[in-house]
Amino acid sequence: MLEKTTDPYYVRLKNRGLIHIEGADRKNFLQGIITNDINTAAQGQILYSCLLTPQGKFLHDFFIHEGEDFLLLDCEGGERAQDLYKKLSIYKLRSDVQLSVETEHPVYALMSAQNVPANALADPRHPQMGYRSFEKPEGVEEQKFETWDAQRIALCVPDGSRDMIPDKALLLESHIDKLHGVAFDKGCYMGQEITARMHYRGLAKKHIYALKAANDVFPAQGADFTVNGSYIGTMLSQAGSYGLALLKDSAIETLPEAGFEVLQTPLLND
Repeated sequence: MLEKTTDPYYVRLKNRGLIHIEGADRKNFLQGIITNDINTAAQGQILYSCLLTPQGKFLHDFFIHEGEDFLLLDCEGGERAQDLYKKLSIYKLRSDVQLSVETEHPVYALMSAQNVPANALADPRHPQMGYRSFEKPEGVEEQKFETWDAQRIALCVPDGSRDMIPDKALLLESHIDKLHGVAFDKGCYMGQEITARMHYRGLAKKHIYALKAANDVFPAQGADFTVNGSYIGTMLSQAGSYGLALLKDSAIETLPEAGFEVLQTPLLND
């Protein structure tokens, strides 16, 4: 397992953007298209959710912040933020909703259990993912992004389109249900049918796994992951000795002989 960094630290996350949503219909608008239940959102908390295709394939993930009369979506930045904005605009139709986008916006991850500022909110995906803030934390040492990234990977937490291919990835293969990003007891939403079917019937035959490489060497991101010449999946993101890979469940027992340890994270033991 990852060696824990005991001293508090923060990193500035890479490539983050922001979607502003205002208007009387803002919650009803989102409720019909996102995977989580917007009615559980509350000030002082973050709600994690996704937008899917009608076929249940991943498009975007984001963190929803609720204000008194607005919602903020902390999302991937750049072209990805612009794409999310365009897709939301299509679904707006005649709803009383106003949308705007910032393709670049600072977002910080704070890894600390003490003296957490009021503007830093707990990352809802995993207790060991720390806090997120739009403001730079004060009085805490800054670390390299890779320090946080290795922690994320060792916990088997995918990071947007770095680990979930748009129009291809399925949420249950990516553990988004275990990361509190899917509400199975809400009404219909885009892609709900296949997501629910996979959940209740246990149809997923491959999943994202957190791995540790004995020699710190992984296949390139997006490359085939093979063991003894046999294809078993696809390599995703990595940081140092730790990496994520989308692998066939039936092939996991072959990994040790190839020099890879499957990290038994709380997610995988769930």
